[in-house]
Amino acid sequence: MLSYRHAFHAGNFADVLKHLILAKTLHYMTQKPTPILYIDTHAGTGRYPIGNSMSQKTGEFERGVGAVKEQLLDSEFAPYGEILKRHLSNGHYPGSPQIAADLLGPRDQLRLFELHSTDFPRLSQWAGADRRIKVSQSNGHLALKSLLPAIKGRALVLMDPSFEVKQEYKQAVASLGEGHKRMPNATFLLWYPVVQRTQIVDMIKQLRQRPIKDVWQFELCLSPDTPDHGMTGSGIIAINPPWTLATELSALLPRLQQWFAPEEGHHTIQNLIPE
Repeated sequence: MLSYRHAFHAGNFADVLKHLILAKTLHYMTQKPTPILYIDTHAGTGRYPIGNSMSQKTGEFERGVGAVKEQLLDSEFAPYGEILKRHLSNGHYPGSPQIAADLLGPRDQLRLFELHSTDFPRLSQWAGADRRIKVSQSNGHLALKSLLPAIKGRALVLMDPSFEVKQEYKQAVASLGEGHKRMPNATFLLWYPVVQRTQIVDMIKQLRQRPIKDVWQFELCLSPDTPDHGMTGSGIIAINPPWTLATELSALLPRLQQWFAPEEGHHTIQNLIPE
């Protein structure tokens, strides 16, 4: 939805999970020389100034990255921690486009989509003259039809909808299905909030009905599920993730849980659909 502004939430605990997984996935993929097409369907502004009125209004950065930035420098969190340190020292929190731009090479391509009329100009300004990057003020879900399959053989798609309306859950599954149909060997990362558990259960049920294999769920929650409104956690649905990712996260998610929510937190690592 066009009302959502990620600047209010940049650097919160959900971003730590999402961007840790994104950085780990990109780092793994860049070990091979074949060029990568990176697609970000909800790109935001690329990076976010810390300490401005938007981030201060919610306090989510201080309770998220701000509270654990030193711990994230541990080598096990690389390359996310290294990227974080570099950009925080310059007064910004790196969003997913910034993380991708930092990790991808000169032969890789970034295709970034953002509909919000205020955020898109900032995204365009951030991209600047980087020839690897093309930005578009259009629907990232629809772009998968034109961009996949990747001409040069490898692709990573990050989908990060706001989920402000219930229809976005069905839209996310439909987009995953369409993208996977067009390029079955691509890697897909779908971020989701834990607000109403039934929405996530239904989303996974819909995924199981599609001919998609190698699907994983990685989730970090700060408190038990509740029928009331309010985000208690977040997760990533990953299709064709690096084979090393689940093992790495089995060591890292318990640490994040201990840092953010030692008493009521919980995490999930689950192979939803095997290869």
